[in-house]
Amino acid sequence: MKVNLLYFGRPREYLKLAGETAELSANAATVADLLASLRTRGGDWAHELEETRVRCSVNQELCPLTAPLHDGDEVAIFSPISGG
Repeated sequence: MKVNLLYFGRPREYLKLAGETAELSANAATVADLLASLRTRGGDWAHELEETRVRCSVNQELCPLTAPLHDGDEVAIFSPISGG
């Protein structure tokens, strides 16, 4: 399964990547699985893509990490927005 990834905010800055197409294994069925797969790249990937450090959307809809993924989905990964 292929998904299109977009990176925004802190992940984009530290990973030095705006986007990519990722080939996922058949076992990668959710956003959490995708993040776990990306973290295996190690270094900044492992740190910046910890589940508590990012928010995600699938096809421009905010979603929980349990959201299912399908071939061709667009997944945006970004830092949580904080404010007062």
